[in-house]
Amino acid sequence: MEKVQITVQSEVNAPVEKVWDYWNAPEHIMKWNSASPDWHTPKSENDLRVGGKFSARMEAKDGSFGFDFGGVYDEVVANERIAYTMEDGRKTQITFINRGDATEVIETFDAEGENPIEMQQAGWQAILDNFKKYTETY
Repeated sequence: MEKVQITVQSEVNAPVEKVWDYWNAPEHIMKWNSASPDWHTPKSENDLRVGGKFSARMEAKDGSFGFDFGGVYDEVVANERIAYTMEDGRKTQITFINRGDATEVIETFDAEGENPIEMQQAGWQAILDNFKKYTETY
């Protein structure tokens, strides 16, 4: 099966240093890492270095469903780029482009085979949109 890559992106109205901090600090991740208001991330750990691991526990607020999302960092360039391999072997790369008072965040990831591409893209875009809203508000 051919690998399909999906890209989501957003321009966040905040300097790259703040965007980087909010993207990577567990106390912030727990506040923005959900695709919809009925989900949340009650636990997050992040060892931001090559070979370091990260994990986030994502759960429906009603307790009906939850899963762990995690992986290992392959590349970390402060305020510029992060690449990691998910626990299922899929790859992800996030690029942070400094635009002065704004930062463009571009996230490209290998699609998984269970859900439709459009659904995966919509879910990751919703999380990125939530990140943008949170970062611009706080």
